[in-house]
Amino acid sequence: MARTGKSKDEIKKYIIDEFGYDLSRTLDEIRPAYRHVESCQETVPEAITAFLEGTDFEDVVRCAVSLGGDCDTLTCIASGIAEAFYDVPENYKEEALSRIEPDMRQVYEQYMKHRK
Repeated sequence: MARTGKSKDEIKKYIIDEFGYDLSRTLDEIRPAYRHVESCQETVPEAITAFLEGTDFEDVVRCAVSLGGDCDTLTCIASGIAEAFYDVPENYKEEALSRIEPDMRQVYEQYMKHRK
């Protein structure tokens, strides 16, 4: 949905209706009590909320990290949605790609060519 031009409100409604996740809490409400949890029911909604409250790709990443707890998982989920909605800034892409082996960069480039 994020890749096909749906609004955040449409995405939120679909997730609530289809998966029953509670997306009513804000990040400010989640933050004080959030802790590392291995259950998707207590990780995925928080990651989605980080995406919904973020204003661009970097802000979504910052929102997810700010929750603490299992922030690497939260950030992976939230940034995955953000990439589809906002796209990743070019300077981030280049920095990440500069850190991987050439054969893996080729895999990435082939994937991106077929994805478009």
